[in-house]
Amino acid sequence: MGILIKAERLYKSYQQHQALYDVSFELHTGQIFGLLGHNGAGKSTLIKSLLGTQAFDGKLSVFGLHPQKDRVKVVNDLAYISDVAVLPDWMTVKQILKYMAGVHPSFERHIAEQYLNDTDIHFSAKIASLSKGMKVQLHLAIVMATNVRVLILDEPTLGLDLMYREVFYRSLMSWFRDGERALIIASHEVAEIEHLLTDVLILRKGKTVLQAKVDELESRFAKLTVTPETLDAALSLAPLYHRPGSNKHELIFEAAERSQLESLGEVSSASLADIFIATQQEARL
Repeated sequence: MGILIKAERLYKSYQQHQALYDVSFELHTGQIFGLLGHNGAGKSTLIKSLLGTQAFDGKLSVFGLHPQKDRVKVVNDLAYISDVAVLPDWMTVKQILKYMAGVHPSFERHIAEQYLNDTDIHFSAKIASLSKGMKVQLHLAIVMATNVRVLILDEPTLGLDLMYREVFYRSLMSWFRDGERALIIASHEVAEIEHLLTDVLILRKGKTVLQAKVDELESRFAKLTVTPETLDAALSLAPLYHRPGSNKHELIFEAAERSQLESLGEVSSASLADIFIATQQEARL
């Protein structure tokens, strides 16, 4: 798999605030990369660096190019969709498709039209009149018609109902499988995207607290459910996280001896949401 993005020891500070601290990763063709973290974790700062909209310290290569110095070339193969409406409200759907055909060298209008024909979006409608879900569908149609190699999604389904989310991700995955591409998905909805991801990078206060292949997580992390009688013994094994309950307690462990956990209670796989919560604790830093 070819390397599309390579970040080496990225740093970014705003006055006294360290937004990114020593972050490194690679993005390869075929990867669906989950970028996770609470507000202020550094996700947006990292995305801005990838898009070439801000300076940074460290090394960052996008398609072998510098994202700032070579931004015009980079954005031919890199697209971005966020939860914030960025499409011009004063245009009609037909007008923005015509505009894209004139400004983007790889835009294939018929692909966007094919996708939109399966939605409730009318070509004569003004973008301002579309619902948030329709605007997201339109934005996705435009991106899919540009045949980019990397698509960054920043909370793309925030505020959308379940039906729009389902249609969005179904269309996205169909497009992803149709070419040599990679996705970066930044989202608070960990459970919603967990089944899509191949890799995950979790940030906390600008630092990497977990970077791994998703298929490695099951063997690396475990969830232990215990009763109050065995809780103290379980806590003595230094779990990453403890979720108390009235009659049962859940604890998340990393690299723990499974037989030792099984002697205390019920052991099961930790979900990515469980792991995400566990890695956000102060003890991790």
